Amino acid sequence: MEAVWEGRFEDLFLRIGHRFGRADLRRLGRDYLRGLLAPIGRKNVWQLAEFAGHSAPDGLQRLLNRANWDADEVRDDLQSYVAEHLGEHDGVLVIDDTAFPKRGTTSAGVQRQHSGPAGRTENCQIGVFAAYASAVGRALVDRELYLPKTWTDDRDRCRAAKIPDERDFATKGDLAKRLVLRALASDLPIAWVVADTPYGQDGRFRRILEQTGLGYVLAVPKSQHVFGPRVDHLFARTRPGVRDRVPGGVRAEGPGGLQWAAVELPTVARFDRQGHTPVRRRWALACRSHDTAEEAVYFFAYAPLRTTVGELTRIAGTRRQIEECLQAARQECGLDQYEVRRYVGWYRHITLAMLAHAHLAVTTADGTAAEGEGMPPVSWSRSQRQKSVGAWRCVSPGMAGQAGRFARTC
Repeated sequence: MEAVWEGRFEDLFLRIGHRFGRADLRRLGRDYLRGLLAPIGRKNVWQLAEFAGHSAPDGLQRLLNRANWDADEVRDDLQSYVAEHLGEHDGVLVIDDTAFPKRGTTSAGVQRQHSGPAGRTENCQIGVFAAYASAVGRALVDRELYLPKTWTDDRDRCRAAKIPDERDFATKGDLAKRLVLRALASDLPIAWVVADTPYGQDGRFRRILEQTGLGYVLAVPKSQHVFGPRVDHLFARTRPGVRDRVPGGVRAEGPGGLQWAAVELPTVARFDRQGHTPVRRRWALACRSHDTAEEAVYFFAYAPLRTTVGELTRIAGTRRQIEECLQAARQECGLDQYEVRRYVGWYRHITLAMLAHAHLAVTTADGTAAEGEGMPPVSWSRSQRQKSVGAWRCVSPGMAGQAGRFARTC
């Protein structure tokens, strides 16, 4: 098994080795990536250097901060790697952001802001991420560092953190659009985009997706207006209770009391028709559990004409997969364990950690396929830590037999 693991690792590094140019940088890049995959406690440059047998971390620090190589080129290789091994024609691009707690004020983009993992406001950096999900597997494929206006309005502070002069303020929605457009220009086969409320409520983000012809299922707040009324009022006024059928719409239930309801929305001729022929449909979705007092979660969906509501609920369920990817990348690949302050160092560490995570995802997928063919599975990690949260399968009656994977909450 060790020989198989080493062979897979060397095949991966062959994809990116030329990006480092010189032989000494290639050795440092290999050591860094191998360390991110290793079963060591904390994956900062000191422990990665020790694992690699270096006498000091200076070489790995140089790799992250001063060496001449482009992390975006490695990201492009990462996307091609994921497309080759996990790509499916109905692949889903999942967008979300996460926070990285930091001390001090000099790390690029750091300030007191809301941290999703902590559930509170704290001193942190925020990255906007894209994950690719298919029936084969899922992996992180792109990233952008969010820079608050307090940073972009202070060019001297930006220069001290090595932030390029051309990097202006961009909202998280703007960064998400960059991720989508880059993914479309890559080898990744994408049919859908899924994102949580901060992105779903951004009308400009939705328009970009419609212009590209991608389908989407985007969470929206209950106060989101939909052709007039708020989305929660749209569902409330068409039914006296959450358990009742939606007139003119679709309702379905799954195990655990999970209930979905859908209402078809008016079409927009500019995006939804070719001539006089409809080619796309719009939906509002609501998801709620019978056995809890939690409020419903609402979605806007935009889909090819023949897409069933069951398929839309399955796609909606993939939005939690990026959380699993981020959790696994933190636990297994040191995604959040960097000790760099400069802008370029953040992108380099995050990109290599994403590549390490993709390697684990691909090895897992290959091992699962081999096991299905009666071959012994390949062990993809020597770590004993939990790698992801559980998921359960929901088969919804009345949805043409469609099955979907959902996280434990909507």
